[in-house]
Amino acid sequence: MRKKRTIYFNDARHYYLFVFEPPMRMEDAWVPVDEVAGTAVDTFSYGVSRADGLFYPSKIGIRFTEDLETRERSHDWRSWYNMQSLIDQGLDPLTVLIDRAHEKEMEFIASLRMGAYGGIDPDHAAATGGKGFLEREVYVHQLDVLEELGTEYGVEGVELDFAASPGGSPFWLKAEDMAGNVGLMTEFVREASERIRKRQGVEVGARVYPTEELNLKTGLDVQTWLQEGLVDFVVPMLYRDFILDANMPIDWLVDAAHDVDSSVYAMLQPYRHDESRRFHQPENASPEMVRAAASNFWELDVDGLYTWFLPWPLGDTERSTLTELGDPDLIKEADKHYFLRRRCDDAEDYDYPAHLPLEIAEADPERSFEIPFRIAGDPQDDRVQRILLRIAVTNLVSRDQFEVTLNGSPLHPGTCRRSSIRSRDPYAGQWLEYELNVSRPTGGPNLLTVCLHERPEGMGGGVVVEDVEIVVEYGSYPKTL
Repeated sequence: MRKKRTIYFNDARHYYLFVFEPPMRMEDAWVPVDEVAGTAVDTFSYGVSRADGLFYPSKIGIRFTEDLETRERSHDWRSWYNMQSLIDQGLDPLTVLIDRAHEKEMEFIASLRMGAYGGIDPDHAAATGGKGFLEREVYVHQLDVLEELGTEYGVEGVELDFAASPGGSPFWLKAEDMAGNVGLMTEFVREASERIRKRQGVEVGARVYPTEELNLKTGLDVQTWLQEGLVDFVVPMLYRDFILDANMPIDWLVDAAHDVDSSVYAMLQPYRHDESRRFHQPENASPEMVRAAASNFWELDVDGLYTWFLPWPLGDTERSTLTELGDPDLIKEADKHYFLRRRCDDAEDYDYPAHLPLEIAEADPERSFEIPFRIAGDPQDDRVQRILLRIAVTNLVSRDQFEVTLNGSPLHPGTCRRSSIRSRDPYAGQWLEYELNVSRPTGGPNLLTVCLHERPEGMGGGVVVEDVEIVVEYGSYPKTL
């Protein structure tokens, strides 16, 4: 049955067990829950595993760093002794969080990475050349841990995190074995679902990839899981890429889930930039950017929003954002800042399509390039005060004949305002800014078309469209167009 939720995820490490000094006070132990209490977050999700251990005293797997005689990194030491300080008081660190979530009227989801398991022969791991889930020991171990989470703890849900690979954990199978073992992985999800649901009322969820093709490539037949009722909810995402994507191609998944009355929770990744891009550092998305993505997802009819890794400690801005995420009406007429996702070079062969960066190798008036995007709401609404289109192009000079068309309407170059692309290397390219007072985008799908018609005498080579952004600003009073 579909269920509306607003979910916040804590990975147990970065903003929790790794940072507090042991022994852990109860006030510290409650922080992951308490910092989102009082916002629209009604469900707390907790990552109970890393590739080398669990963040609770499991009877099945090993605890994180349990296999180390000494801990030489401060965060490893803190993590072990923070958990141990609670255990020494007769408390289970996972139960402490579950109980606190319930006190704060939140549901609790335990999220387990599927390619991560400590305490098993490392030669079995797919990352080191082993067979992964083709080894019965690995297959059964993960089922046992999932059953433990679902039946021994008072959780409302257990999430099978497949999307943590690559980047967050190894895969469940070697690359050459994935596509040929779709049946094996479906049987695993089937058995996991049966075991987790031994305790009545516990939901089964799965983090999966944004496209059906990418899921099948990795052995995940999500359509069959949904049709057989093996999962109650799905969360599309790519862990390797922390960049917020307001145009994530999840229409197929929403349709498939809703056909069988299952839920889809859209993942709002936390970053605008990361360090993989030259001259850029990790930068969290602004509230306006989060609103833009949330609005697009609401219009796709998702059942709720799921986010994590907001700037920590969470302050007024972050708590305000979490409050807005619970109600699409709160952001309907609030400023929004859309930006298009770029390809994730770090994702290797497990990325999903992106239209940027767009390389135009040479000037050719007969060749144009299309960049589709979506925006929510009605841009023609008279409360919309301003719409600004921004395009960043490297190796562009002002005398280039660079044509920009929006939904078939050319944007006049005389209305374009230019500025340097970055302060670090201002010579590298230009931002082109167009005030869309007349040629406004439409609500829903839009098509931006660019063409490098001609370069000035003596200038060869091409340009690269690096970024595309749309800023939508609202006002309290109607604007006369």
